[in-house]
Amino acid sequence: MELKTNYQYTYFIHPFTIKDGKYQKYIMKMLKDKDCKLKVFQKEKDFRTYKYFLPKTRDFLFSSFSFGNTKIKKLEELPLETRAAILSKYPCNIFEYILPKDIQAKIDDRNGIFFTIRKIEVICFNTGICFLLFKTTIEDYINFANILNFNYKFRDINQEFASLDSYDNIRLQTSSFDEVETFREFIKNVTGSNLEALKLDIDTERFLTYSYVCIDQEAWNINSEFNKIKHNFIKYASILPADSSRDFVEEKITTVSKWKYAKLGLTKLGCMLFSSSSDMNNYTILPDEYENQYFYTYILNLYKKIYLKKLQLKFKNAKKLKIARKEFIEFTKNMWIQEVTEDEIGTLINHKMQEVFDLEKLYLETKNKYDILYKDLNIEKNRKATIIISIVLIASLVFNVLNFIAIIKK
Repeated sequence: MELKTNYQYTYFIHPFTIKDGKYQKYIMKMLKDKDCKLKVFQKEKDFRTYKYFLPKTRDFLFSSFSFGNTKIKKLEELPLETRAAILSKYPCNIFEYILPKDIQAKIDDRNGIFFTIRKIEVICFNTGICFLLFKTTIEDYINFANILNFNYKFRDINQEFASLDSYDNIRLQTSSFDEVETFREFIKNVTGSNLEALKLDIDTERFLTYSYVCIDQEAWNINSEFNKIKHNFIKYASILPADSSRDFVEEKITTVSKWKYAKLGLTKLGCMLFSSSSDMNNYTILPDEYENQYFYTYILNLYKKIYLKKLQLKFKNAKKLKIARKEFIEFTKNMWIQEVTEDEIGTLINHKMQEVFDLEKLYLETKNKYDILYKDLNIEKNRKATIIISIVLIASLVFNVLNFIAIIKK
């Protein structure tokens, strides 16, 4: 029997990086874009997010919590150059595109999959690591197979060499943009060159997938066990199409199942929450928590992964060693040893994300490079000190000999 759903949404995430020294210029570009605005978080409006994150992590991700209406007004009155300079000093800025109405589009298939883009945002960290994200929903979400096929197809929409003739018909047709652009053109306009991302071995052609689905309670309830639909969860978490004949390997999926009627599946390619409407929480509170608190936890761990790669690359450049050493110490002190949240499920999810992204391994590799370079630097310092001392001693000896000869001559 066809699996039915009650609710769904999917975020597609495209990481990209800004060249060192160009971040302020990029912030200026975003501020100049009339279709873009700085996203401001407010304690009252975003109270759950405010409460979920511990202060240091909250300050890192959401500097705007401290802005207040007066500060925002003063900031908006400043010249663009000054505004960009101020914002570039904050750890993270989030920009959102102003969409007068949801952008409707279609992926041509045998019958067609119609979908809507409900949100476009750019998350910018002042290290130059950024994320372009799209929130999508599909019109015919009742059939679970459509969700599987959509997620599977859309994540590869930015591939350069794939056969994407049907995807070329996807356009952002809305007055919020200066002109109608193809989807790829829009992405390129926001992200610029992918050269810096390729240096860090970031896949620029495949989106990361962050998705939520609530299936109908008839398929998963107190009388109908999860095991009966387990294969659907595995396909969903693995981002496979509905007709995939690939062997299901559950061991490759890291699962969090702290809820009675919901399971989170984590892989290196995505984070997928599969739930049942048997629990009212799964179509009222949980979708919002997953879209905010857990989503930014996911972004934070993605950021850590890319930043550690960036540090490793800097350690290979002799000219950037001192900067890299200082940044690694700051990262360790301000981010690595800091807890993200005191929320029980949030803490578990955060730790699972760290495992999936191999953050511990990446950190230790980076620390080893730091330790070796620090040791070499100390050896070099000691060697130089020894040479200087030797020169001083030789000079002193020569001076004493000359003095002794002068005394004898007298």
